Amino acid sequence: QVQLVESGGGLVQAGGSLRLSCAASGRTFSYYGMGWFRQAPGKEREFVAAISWSGSNTYYADSVKGRFTISRDDAKNTMYLQMSSLKPEDTAVYYCTRRRASNSGSYYSSHQYDYWGQGTQVTVSS
Repeated sequence: QVQLVESGGGLVQAGGSLRLSCAASGRTFSYYGMGWFRQAPGKEREFVAAISWSGSNTYYADSVKGRFTISRDDAKNTMYLQMSSLKPEDTAVYYCTRRRASNSGSYYSSHQYDYWGQGTQVTVSS
């Protein structure tokens, strides 16, 4: 069973930065693509960013492109999301997720991911 544990969320002022971490259990972390999704109150969960198993390909939602950076450290079984120039509309619970072993389909769809963390709250004040 894979466990994903997010950390690094919190309260920050608009324009500030935060770095989220996602620690994964197991010895096969490097075999899988990984992603971040978020869900704001009253809204559906939405794609934020993803990274391929090799780390050579990254994907971003238009709303965060140029402000957020996804990365991974396979030696530490950890994925990161560096968030800068944060805006109040970035306020949400952020979820870490692992891509399905089939590694097919769009990186932007939540249906292509199987394991999910419990989420970490990010609140950006104006």
